[in-house]
Amino acid sequence: MPLRLAVCVSGRGSNLVALLRALAGSALARVVLVLSNRADAPALERAREWGVKAVSLANPRDGAEWLRHLHGEQVELVVLAGYLKLVPAEVIAAYRDRMVNIHPALLPEFGGPGMYGHHVHEAVLRSGVGFSGATIHLVDEEYDRGAILAQARVPVLPGDTPDSLAARVLKAEHLLLPVVVLKAAEAGRPVPLPEPLELPA
Repeated sequence: MPLRLAVCVSGRGSNLVALLRALAGSALARVVLVLSNRADAPALERAREWGVKAVSLANPRDGAEWLRHLHGEQVELVVLAGYLKLVPAEVIAAYRDRMVNIHPALLPEFGGPGMYGHHVHEAVLRSGVGFSGATIHLVDEEYDRGAILAQARVPVLPGDTPDSLAARVLKAEHLLLPVVVLKAAEAGRPVPLPEPLELPA
């Protein structure tokens, strides 16, 4: 039986679509539910286009509502893919070590409250580091602090803007997320990748 996934989103859903494409026809894993804190999130429409159940949470702080949807679809792994709110503690407890998040920087740097979207890329550029990338980590009760499972590194180039860096990091996210999900499906739980993925400019 394929591993049953829920994907949680707040925006466009490009990582969701990348995952759906990668899992098309897979016997290992499939997305059975998409949840959002925003009724107008374009990702919900992307999910429906793929025939996946899409739900806007009435109260994203209500753990019971989350669990009703997750348990109703027999979800085994939760993927936060551009979900910008804290997940209720009772949901994290119910899915301890079975919930992962993708973050657009190389944690443990450039994470924590307020570090999302362009805020992350602006901070990376201000710091002068030579590399950025994507990180997938287990979710716990704090933003971006769970155990790191996998990273994909991309170079920061001379003349980069937050937009140009964001585009390069997003490509890394689209490659990394399906790898981690398929490894989790093979193992029956999220597992760390042995090496970072090194991606060209």
